Amino acid sequence: MTQANDHEQAIMVGINLKGSRPLLNMEDSLSELALLADTAGMEIVGQVTQNVGKIDPATFVGSGKVDEIKDTVLATGAKVIVFDDELSPRHQRELEEQFGENVKVIDRSALILDIFAQHARTREGALQVELAQYEYRLPRLTRMWTHLARQSGGAGGRSGSGGVGLRGPGETQLEVDRRDIRRRISKLKEELEHVREHRSRHRSQRERTGVPLVALVGYTNAGKSTLLRALTGADVYIANQLFATLDPTTRRVEFPSGRQALVTDTVGFIQKLPTTLVAAFQATLEEIREADIILEVADVNHPNVLQHLETVEDTLAEIDVPPVPRILVWNKIDRWAGGELPKPENAADYVAQVSVSATQNVGLEALLGAVEAALKTALQRTKLLIPYERGDVSSLLHETATIEKQEHTPEGVLLTVRLPHDLYERFKEYRV
Repeated sequence: MTQANDHEQAIMVGINLKGSRPLLNMEDSLSELALLADTAGMEIVGQVTQNVGKIDPATFVGSGKVDEIKDTVLATGAKVIVFDDELSPRHQRELEEQFGENVKVIDRSALILDIFAQHARTREGALQVELAQYEYRLPRLTRMWTHLARQSGGAGGRSGSGGVGLRGPGETQLEVDRRDIRRRISKLKEELEHVREHRSRHRSQRERTGVPLVALVGYTNAGKSTLLRALTGADVYIANQLFATLDPTTRRVEFPSGRQALVTDTVGFIQKLPTTLVAAFQATLEEIREADIILEVADVNHPNVLQHLETVEDTLAEIDVPPVPRILVWNKIDRWAGGELPKPENAADYVAQVSVSATQNVGLEALLGAVEAALKTALQRTKLLIPYERGDVSSLLHETATIEKQEHTPEGVLLTVRLPHDLYERFKEYRV
């Protein structure tokens, strides 16, 4: 029978581990997994769930549940089995043996990596995704991972020699593949180090101008890219799907006072984000660590919005973001039914909470006002004596600092200013 579409048909497998306290319950987590599968181009045709006291060391779910999954595969004609939790290399091998060559076994991490591979639009994004794929794949290398080979530029599955020659005495093709992948991982890390160095130089240039950086963070599909476009007028890619954008986008925004800042949008977060992905995206995530202000964007209408915020906080802690001012942005307020807004447990950690609708341009002025107020509180107050012959320094300060007082003295212009920390250090020779 011919299918109505060419999507791979898949079934999902979820477990409820007794004693564990996941951010999302099994039902909500599987709903999210179904959205991920749809984003990856799969069609979910069934699911199998299980309550367990412990993870089976061989097959993750136990032999009885494996038989139930086999029956579901036969009944639905599914060609892919997606586990909602990350499988260990041993689980991967055992399950692949159980289900045979004609059925692919993947987990949530592999699915997210596949989505990232489809959505990487720049050289940097492609490098980061490929590195994450290989580091995830290496310990699980048992047969060609065709579901991960879409983006790898011909280096997926069996890379390098393609199985022809060049192997040592007694060396198996699997060993050749592993060596080739390790070599490719090393090369990718070198290339990404160049990316990090380039970003570092770019940041240094930006810091010399003193323009503050505002980073947008949030759960995937919370509306960060839409908010970036609403604030800056930038022509950025927007889609109502998970992980629509991966590559950081930075645009300039002007506050009502006339002062300017840079706003950068980065990859969205999600629960159970693969650790290999976080590690591979260090060059991109450094943009968040360097921010002067962080805007945490949340979909106020999502039933799991508090869990989403907790995921964001956990990820920020994982990448060692410093304690800069954070503003909680309740997005999509135009769909809010009214009543009290959700109450995060860490509400005291935010310097402000602002409700906006990025699509309807509601609340943007209030948000810009909150950001500018937060920037002022993050500044250091000092007095600087600028010699008259250094008019360039005075001009730069007027553009980038908050001038509270200005006096003319025989020695030069005495300015009482508020400066961000990086500029505070830069102008230390003029302090009085």
